[in-house]
Amino acid sequence: MEVWLNMLQNLGFPIVVTFYLLMRIEAKLDQLAASIVRLDQTLQEWGQKR
Repeated sequence: MEVWLNMLQNLGFPIVVTFYLLMRIEAKLDQLAASIVRLDQTLQEWGQKR
């Protein structure tokens, strides 16, 4: 928490909020990419069974 407060004092509130949101979005984008890969694999397997 001390790191966040130090960044807030040095960089300013908008930059800290932007950084925080980017960090949260990055994890969600990684999950989305993994889901798309699994979907592609599932569709390929389904197509081979038909």
